[in-house]
Amino acid sequence: MSGPNDAPANLTLVIASSNRAKVLEFRALLSDLPVDVVSVSEVLPESLSIVEGSESFEENALLKAKTIADASMTLTLADDSGLEVDALGGRPGVRSARFAHDRATDAENNAALLTALADVEPEHRQARFRCVLALVDPWALPGLPALTAEGTCDGIIAKEARGGGGFGYDPLFIVKGTSKTMAELPDEEKNRVSHRALAVRALRPKLLAMLEGRHRDALRIAMG
Repeated sequence: MSGPNDAPANLTLVIASSNRAKVLEFRALLSDLPVDVVSVSEVLPESLSIVEGSESFEENALLKAKTIADASMTLTLADDSGLEVDALGGRPGVRSARFAHDRATDAENNAALLTALADVEPEHRQARFRCVLALVDPWALPGLPALTAEGTCDGIIAKEARGGGGFGYDPLFIVKGTSKTMAELPDEEKNRVSHRALAVRALRPKLLAMLEGRHRDALRIAMG
């Protein structure tokens, strides 16, 4: 028979993304917390079509998190991330995954970015990765806001792709303070300096407080 001091069972946390590499990255970033990180396909039998129409990373992240949380009735974490290039006026920004066209592959987006920057010299190729996270609890009391956090990573855009790790624009993004692209960094280093890692770090105190609240509620119910 379990007692009040028993360790709480892990909560299921859905990552609102169909990108397997992104789900694995979140799983690594949250590995020390009492959550079981799963993909959308593990909690929903059919995929949902979510139109990210906002020009705001935060609004897009909130839309994705709320849609999946409401459909699965499971704690859901969504991110909206993108690459902002100064020489392109902040583009591709929220359209980073669709820079070449709406169904672009990573290779097509990388090629489109290199073409757009073909005449831009290295000293003017500054950029940053930006990530906004939104955490939605479908069982939260009405009126409680979703939790959000943001992280950025500065760098410059290389003249050619380098490295076999990561995804998206990682092979073109030279991390500030290093000579390596994000795709050349070992996973443990990337998970310290990436925009997504920094956003998770900022969200962590809020997530821990939520988990502790869930645990206290469970204990009260169990003890009658």
